[in-house]
Amino acid sequence: MNQTVSETRKLNILLVEDTDEHALLIKRGLEDGLLNPSIFRVKDGEEAIDFLFHRGAYASPGDYPVPGIILLDLRLPKISGLEVLEKIKSDERLKDIPVVVLTVSDQRDDILRATRIGAKSYILKSVAIAPKTEGTKGILDAIISLV
Repeated sequence: MNQTVSETRKLNILLVEDTDEHALLIKRGLEDGLLNPSIFRVKDGEEAIDFLFHRGAYASPGDYPVPGIILLDLRLPKISGLEVLEKIKSDERLKDIPVVVLTVSDQRDDILRATRIGAKSYILKSVAIAPKTEGTKGILDAIISLV
């Protein structure tokens, strides 16, 4: 019997996004797909670190599991997305989690640095969340190829 990803295990996604409208569009796109993921959203880099290291409000690993994939904005309050990515990739327990950078920045330096640190993919929000481009299906395709 051929099983889909959602049948074999529940995919936990950590969405690190400070803009409510962007988060809503991304979540809708992910929830409309075949994955049926559990999506956990944090609004800044500090919350992302707390979630991943089970600190503060995110201390319970049962309530806040280690994600199977992380969608990471670069332009975040408190701690930048690149700093969050560095912390993820330098931690033995977290370094193998695929991180997809999802950002408005098309700056060459950001793309090179994110890739060098270990981002699995780099997707521009203008492509990913524009309703007329079916970009959210592109996010799903990227995620499916990573898990």
